[in-house]
Amino acid sequence: MKNPHTVIHSQIVSEKGTDITEKNNQYLFRVASDANRIEIKQAVEKIFGVKVKSVQVMNRKGKVKRRGLIAGRTSSSRRAIVRLQEGQTINLI
Repeated sequence: MKNPHTVIHSQIVSEKGTDITEKNNQYLFRVASDANRIEIKQAVEKIFGVKVKSVQVMNRKGKVKRRGLIAGRTSSSRRAIVRLQEGQTINLI
């Protein structure tokens, strides 16, 4: 198994992320691009000490940005939506 801290990069704090946390007991994380569902589940369970019910993964393609004549691209990322078992929560400070 990979080191859990290399699989989970950070939690994504956004309006959508807060909304799904309150309604569905789901949390949004930025994860390694080569991580699969099983590795993400094991990493969240080990880092936060909770039981994971399901994991959904999505790849986000980077956007093209322009500054005058210079065009660049933001980096692509991989996100995971993790649903916890009933009664489980993650304390995020």
